[in-house]
Amino acid sequence: MHSKEYALIVAGGKGTRIKSKLPKQFLELSGKPILLHTLEAFYRYSQNITVVLVLPEDDFALWADICRKNNFTKPIILQKGGETRFQSVKNGLEKIEGPGLVAIHDGVRPLVSEDIIGASFRLAAVHQSAVAAVRLKESIRMTDQDNTKAVDRSRFRLIQTPQTFSVDLIKQAYQLKEDPAMTDDASVVEKLGHIVSLFEGSYANIKITTAEDLIVAEALLKKS
Repeated sequence: MHSKEYALIVAGGKGTRIKSKLPKQFLELSGKPILLHTLEAFYRYSQNITVVLVLPEDDFALWADICRKNNFTKPIILQKGGETRFQSVKNGLEKIEGPGLVAIHDGVRPLVSEDIIGASFRLAAVHQSAVAAVRLKESIRMTDQDNTKAVDRSRFRLIQTPQTFSVDLIKQAYQLKEDPAMTDDASVVEKLGHIVSLFEGSYANIKITTAEDLIVAEALLKKS
């Protein structure tokens, strides 16, 4: 018997670093908003997935307008975000009832593939957690005020989303007190005492944060 699958899409960006008045998740990428690309990726993976979209309440009307203009009629469960990502995810989890698996994903990672989404659910079904990650391509150094030191990059990973967990585990983790050191869902679950399982993500699964990222995403979409 397969576990029920959920996607919790967090889209609370303000567009500050991309120097846009429009929140970055609503900027156009190849003719439609970034956020629609992200949501469509999850529906390509499965038409039966239950999607919870977490947005700032001030953006609800804008989202409704985007859906109308783009004829987007998928059954999204909308939830208002909080002041921080931690609070937004916690709010989103409130919309999930019963057991299952939930993939938590950045709304501005529009190039996530069906293969990666599927792998995250399959591995989380076994290990209770499955976090996408990629190896570092470049050398890194550790630094303080006075010195720098070369570090073995093979021991490090760049963490992406989706970060997929059993619903029971992630809900329990988000009962913890918020801590600035918990920068993503994996760190929240780790704080609870659970060992986090990683799997191979993709260098194409970029998070759109700067104007340069938009250019790269456009190029990758044209190539696909």
